Amino acid sequence: MKRMHLLLGIVFAAGVTVGVVAGHRVSAQEQLRAGKVLQRTELVGAKGMEAILVLREVPAGGESGKHTQSGNEIVYVLDGSVTLEVQGKPANTLKPGEAFQTTAGEVHNVKNASTSAGAKALAFYVAKQGARLEDLSVPAK
Repeated sequence: MKRMHLLLGIVFAAGVTVGVVAGHRVSAQEQLRAGKVLQRTELVGAKGMEAILVLREVPAGGESGKHTQSGNEIVYVLDGSVTLEVQGKPANTLKPGEAFQTTAGEVHNVKNASTSAGAKALAFYVAKQGARLEDLSVPAK
């Protein structure tokens, strides 16, 4: 009987662990789709392209997950602090008033540097006209 309880306890603990890890991965991928489009404007000198300004929020302890952009991205930190991790480069923590950029295909992750307060940033993209918010960032493989 004790052996059965031990086995059930181990199975339960393993299930909880898998659920937490899977939930974290989903939330990181969902973070790439999250954001509020503040402005879209056609780029007159670049037919079929538009500039998109997005308010991104990263919850306390949250992160975007490793991903890439199809074009350039410029991000300005409004509130809180974030840590930018670019593959092959040292991590860089940015505070309000600081900015970073990424280039097409560059694998990176943005983490909230705080576990107790959220962070906000403005992200600027150049994309094909009508691009959906979730198409601006693609999870890295």
